[in-house]
Amino acid sequence: MDNEQNTQPDAQHTAPKAIVVQSIKNVGLAAGLALFFGPIGMLYSTIMGAVVMLIVNIIVGLFTLGFGLIVTLPIGAIWAYIAAKKYNENLLAGARE
Repeated sequence: MDNEQNTQPDAQHTAPKAIVVQSIKNVGLAAGLALFFGPIGMLYSTIMGAVVMLIVNIIVGLFTLGFGLIVTLPIGAIWAYIAAKKYNENLLAGARE
């Protein structure tokens, strides 16, 4: 028993493995939130896009008395959909590596 070799690797030479768990974003939910809640709903999929669309919506809303939001809200929903889809593609591409 004294001559048995230790088959376990030395604890100092093995690096701990980290497992990072991230969930994908629902693209339909992203588009729906942006469509119904505007830039606040876009925060689910893209923070920078939400800030940009908030500024755009304020400017357009002021100059058109709110009627321009009929155009800008769907644009924000499309942007949110694309941002969530791209996030998911990047997440899955990173998982394959």
